Amino acid sequence: MRFTTMTRHHLAIAALTAALTLTAVPAALADDTVALKNALYGAGYDVSNVNSSMDEGTRAALRAFQTDQGLDVTGELDEATKAALGMVPVDVAAAQSAQTSEASATNASANDTAAPSDDGADEDDAVEEDDDGGWSLF
Repeated sequence: MRFTTMTRHHLAIAALTAALTLTAVPAALADDTVALKNALYGAGYDVSNVNSSMDEGTRAALRAFQTDQGLDVTGELDEATKAALGMVPVDVAAAQSAQTSEASATNASANDTAAPSDDGADEDDAVEEDDDGGWSLF
């Protein structure tokens, strides 16, 4: 009896894993299709709808892009087409974003410690706090 229960348990886990895997594959392809449509639209090609289905209009725009770029005209999204469109994987984009954020933070802290510059503004033009705590523009 115990053997039957364990076998059913393992079969249930295997079936669940297979179902999750099969649903993840179309989702990943759908993400590529949406990214492709956005990239083609951004490159100036006619993309009438942005959804996860690869329709004939998208294939035509993809073929036109491949022709214009001198790529192999397949109507399929391959690595050369991704590179020509500037499409990068999400993990690469996230790493670039993190590097940019880090560089911006470093530059901001460097600017905070820099000596103040004299931009020629007259002290009379500055906004100052009045003696009574109110603000004055003169």
